[in-house]
Amino acid sequence: MAVTGDETDWDSLLLSHVAAATGDMPAYQIRTPSTTLPQGVVMAASPGTLHSPQQLAEEATRKRELRLMKNREAAKECRRRKKEYIKCLESRVAVLEVQNKKLIEELETLKDICSSKTD
Repeated sequence: MAVTGDETDWDSLLLSHVAAATGDMPAYQIRTPSTTLPQGVVMAASPGTLHSPQQLAEEATRKRELRLMKNREAAKECRRRKKEYIKCLESRVAVLEVQNKKLIEELETLKDICSSKTD
């Protein structure tokens, strides 16, 4: 069930781990929370426990905001990878242009040598 900080009708029970003094077996005790949640903060709730239209709308809004946030992060990462890829391509183009220039010069040199032998 959804529990908000402003609901004081019933106490929320929490399990807290307490070290057992007699051995390795952990012991548990039930306690009530020492602090209340800020107004409007919803604790974990399964979709099947939401009943009112307002709760359903809040859950849908929360899911939408989470999805949008994840999408923004994914888009940011995609743009970063794209920039990195473009830089890599630009670097490769520069290397290939230098290599192409050297090959053209070598070809011209070989043409000159070949034409001077036939003369």
